[in-house]
Amino acid sequence: MSKADEIFVKNMKDIMENGVWDTDLPVRPKWSDGTPAHTVKKFGIVNRYDLSKEFPILTIRKTYFKSCVDELLWIWQKKSNNIKDLKSKIWNQWADENGSIGKAYGYQLGVKHIYREGEFDQVDRVLFDLKNNPSSRRIMTNIYNFADLHEMNLYPCAYSMTFNVSGDTLNGILNQRSNDMLTANNWNVVQYAILMIMFAQVSGLKVGELVHVIADAHIYDRHIPMVEEIIKEKQFTAPKLEVDTSITNFYDFTVDSFKLVDYKCNDKKFDIPVAE
Repeated sequence: MSKADEIFVKNMKDIMENGVWDTDLPVRPKWSDGTPAHTVKKFGIVNRYDLSKEFPILTIRKTYFKSCVDELLWIWQKKSNNIKDLKSKIWNQWADENGSIGKAYGYQLGVKHIYREGEFDQVDRVLFDLKNNPSSRRIMTNIYNFADLHEMNLYPCAYSMTFNVSGDTLNGILNQRSNDMLTANNWNVVQYAILMIMFAQVSGLKVGELVHVIADAHIYDRHIPMVEEIIKEKQFTAPKLEVDTSITNFYDFTVDSFKLVDYKCNDKKFDIPVAE
């Protein structure tokens, strides 16, 4: 059993058994046929992943690792808000005719700000502090920019990271306002685990814990039967992650810099509808 499987199953059972339904409330999301997309949810789920012990990818359901990393690099390395820079089609429904998702995600990370030490965007400021001021308690990013929300085609779900160095170990907290648990939970965990590993490596640090804080952890009504089936699937041992350790520059990482070794998982595919 992988730790990621254990946490995922526990979360899903808790939400389905003890969660609160919003069926008596008006909701924004709708299914493609126009039906309101209702959810059952738990408030304030906190999960901890020790990245020094195990890479947190599901085995009870396949997580598409390469696509995960590609989207992560699109946001954090390319700092792009255009789907033409992304290989997968996961953002297509939120893009305009030019491919833009507005002033969201990567756009926010690429905006430069003035500090006492100079001008940096949010990513480069993290890199600067990890190398030059690792004891700082101000190493963080935030892409939920209220001034630009009206120009975002989708408000950020995973919106902030707080990085903290303890001794020679990098830890981080991912804050997420909303998480579609079936569609995106492990996707986000895998991405930010990779981000932590990247930052640690180029800063000469060891990687430690990723703490995932979810304000609204929900399962959509039409996802319930699939969740019930998935959590009963056979569980495998977590795979090993191999990283190109020769890389010392954050911007030199590519999708091929990472490799999962012995990733065994259940390959059954599910046609998972996405609410809009």
